[in-house]
Amino acid sequence: MKFQTDKSLLLKGVQAVQSIVSTKNIIPIISNILLDTKKERLTLTTADIDIGIAIQSFITVTTQDEGSITVPAKKFFEIIKELPNAPVFISVKKNNMVIIDCEKCQFKLMGMPKDEFPKIPDFSKKEYLTTDQGKLKNMLKLTSFAMSRDETRYILNSVLFDIKDAKLRVVSTDGRRLATTEEDIAAPKTFNRQLIVPSKTIQELNRVLSEEGDIKIMFGENQMAFELDNTLITSRLIDGEFPNYEQVIPKEEKQKLKINREALVAAIKRMSLYTTQESLCVRFDIFKDKLVLSKNTQDLGEAREEIDIAYGGKELTIGFNPAFILDAVKELTQDEVVFEVTDSEKPAVLREKRYVYIILPMHIA
Repeated sequence: MKFQTDKSLLLKGVQAVQSIVSTKNIIPIISNILLDTKKERLTLTTADIDIGIAIQSFITVTTQDEGSITVPAKKFFEIIKELPNAPVFISVKKNNMVIIDCEKCQFKLMGMPKDEFPKIPDFSKKEYLTTDQGKLKNMLKLTSFAMSRDETRYILNSVLFDIKDAKLRVVSTDGRRLATTEEDIAAPKTFNRQLIVPSKTIQELNRVLSEEGDIKIMFGENQMAFELDNTLITSRLIDGEFPNYEQVIPKEEKQKLKINREALVAAIKRMSLYTTQESLCVRFDIFKDKLVLSKNTQDLGEAREEIDIAYGGKELTIGFNPAFILDAVKELTQDEVVFEVTDSEKPAVLREKRYVYIILPMHIA
């Protein structure tokens, strides 16, 4: 194998794929990047076989000899990052030695043949849908924070992609809160899919999605792939049954609590200064024209703040984990947010156009 390319292009390609590589892998080749040249294109591939995700990046090169090799991902990234901003020449000798030349510097890096590198599924003949990257990016921004971080609840370490009636609905929940949003999608109304996408895949999507351009979503047998710009993410799906989210979404309430978004964000951040891992609950006292937030923490002290609101329901006291409210509210863009709060033991609902966020209350000590 022998090719030439620009340092900035090569670095961008390596950066696109190296994030899923684990240095703790007991199989050495899984800690490597696969470099594969065909015609004037270099494909860089990494894989995590434990969770079944692979990332490929494609860059233009000048190829002299086609071929393939795998190289240690971390060290290859460090080398390319420190090269001068000039053309890079990479060649492979018969003993799998990779030679990296750039201006007056040269690196030799021991590679491994690709024989034992995981085979990446071919989605070229699979069903697919195309949608807007910015749209999907915003949908994940509004929902993915509610994924569970508890690895024992593997079904909830995910985001559900629910496609039906020419709509894509994205849902996540950790059992204490649930976030869902939907958008129209160019798909036949008869096209129905429910796909449970692992959290690692969602993290990678959040990292690479941009505000412009399209993304192709492809469907395989217990797998799916996302193709955007010069990147392809292939993912195994989680096998199981996602909770019936439609069943837990309450009917819309007439009485609503309206509050300035920036004032709420600032107040919750201040209350959070007095939360600890053992004492997360913040008290919300809701009156006709004001919301009083307070937090009393043993051996630390007390914090209290009032915010003007518009509210016509009954006065009540309810407790919430402030981070759960902040996670959603900080992602919204409108000046005013609207909550439905009916009882101290019933969930609060933040409902916007095509977006629903449900938060279970906490017991106030």
